[in-house]
Amino acid sequence: MPSTLRLILGDQLNTQHSWFKQPSDDVIYLLCESRSETDYVKHHIQKITGFFLAMRAFASSLKEQGHRVHYLKLDDPENAKSITANIEKVLADGNFTTFSYQAPDEYRLDEALKNCCATLDINCECVDSEHFLVERSFVEELFKNKKTYLMETFYRKVRTKYQFLMEGDGVTPLTGQWNYDKSNRNRLPKDVPLPEVPSFSRDASEIAALLRKEKVKTIGSMQATDFDWPLTRDEALHLLDHFCQHRLAHFGTYQDAMTDRHYLLFHSKLSFVLNTKILSPLEVCETAISYWQQHQEEIDIAQIEGFLRQIIGWREYMRGVYWAQMPAYAEKNYFQHEAKLPAWYWTGDTKMKCLSHAINQSLEQAYAHHIQRLMITGNFALLLGVHPDEVDAWYLGIYIDAIQWVEITNTRGMSQYADGGLLATKPYVASANYMNKMSDYCKGCAYNHKEKLGENACPFNSLYWDFMDRHRSRLEKNPRIGMAYRTWDRYESEQKEAILKKADWVKRNIETL
Repeated sequence: MPSTLRLILGDQLNTQHSWFKQPSDDVIYLLCESRSETDYVKHHIQKITGFFLAMRAFASSLKEQGHRVHYLKLDDPENAKSITANIEKVLADGNFTTFSYQAPDEYRLDEALKNCCATLDINCECVDSEHFLVERSFVEELFKNKKTYLMETFYRKVRTKYQFLMEGDGVTPLTGQWNYDKSNRNRLPKDVPLPEVPSFSRDASEIAALLRKEKVKTIGSMQATDFDWPLTRDEALHLLDHFCQHRLAHFGTYQDAMTDRHYLLFHSKLSFVLNTKILSPLEVCETAISYWQQHQEEIDIAQIEGFLRQIIGWREYMRGVYWAQMPAYAEKNYFQHEAKLPAWYWTGDTKMKCLSHAINQSLEQAYAHHIQRLMITGNFALLLGVHPDEVDAWYLGIYIDAIQWVEITNTRGMSQYADGGLLATKPYVASANYMNKMSDYCKGCAYNHKEKLGENACPFNSLYWDFMDRHRSRLEKNPRIGMAYRTWDRYESEQKEAILKKADWVKRNIETL
């Protein structure tokens, strides 16, 4: 009989973990599909399917290596429906002396497992997941006693720690420049070809049938016979190599661009395999840097630096902010917003082309890139004054890569400024001018991006000025956004009143737009 039970969560599918170096008859690994995870928010059907398929593939891989695995499918009669209940049941049915688990990345699971262990009368141990570049407490210690955090400070620390793109002295970045953010904000030209995406097609009909049978509520759509996400380490490595060969050369330049030509552009599609720990951020960074070093004649440094900044900055950094600020972060609502999300956030049924495209793409692909999330759906929700809880639930549910530690910091911090500037130096709000500058969405839209007033005026425009006017006392001293008030103050009082009335009309008629 095995003496040790080790839990593996659905986002801990790391075959490189030291747990798996040597099979042992004394150890059994527990993986379970549980209603506590399918039901805490309404998830995209591709998200649940992706996690279940990846977990099953991981369990099969462990068995092939000689490890003992106890896998509970969602409809297994022995499944106690929650992770902690399954732990207690399996332990009660066995003769275990030790229970081990890897540190979870979600606060709720961290607390649940701590509380579970407190009730057990056997030895319990928590080990590191051996995934991230820095420990949980790194950001909290780095910004101790600071009122605001600065990603650039963290980014430079990690670059130096791992010697990513550094000069020989170890403290100076290559070229003497830390980032090329100003070079990474280009609109996508019509004549730039977009590379194909590798296919990982598989049949997910069994999972689809399971979710129907168990009456799991989901959102979005899925081609059950053509589920197309990488789910194994071999597939993830292939996708990483493909990104380096076909997308890295233009990643930085067009990472903020938006188009209806293709959902992926030059993005990597690695977020799901990273967030499930199938790949590690270190190997992703090292692989991309190595490829760049061998192809510097074709790929300039702005491309690889922009990619590293996404991994180190808006992933690793967000995780640090999460652990420094939870659980209070989940209650932040700096602007005291109370509105509901429009119903069409769940259907994409709006005449605003940018929102319709971004939402429908999300419903169809379970994916949108970071600028679609920040400057289309997030921007509009912020301008509209939607409660951050509503925005959190939508983002956490709709995206296949959304796990709370990375979702809530990007949503409450970057997208909704609900933390009052702890994380971001300004609210990321914009009028239709930004959408026209960075996308091809405005072409063919039912609304005119140039107009603030009138039946065909883009709703972003009046809502933008309404937002700025409502929150003037909080924002006019912000050096990155305060200059907008000089523009607002040049408007005649009658024009201001008309714009604010238009914004009020937009809010009252939001479901019809």
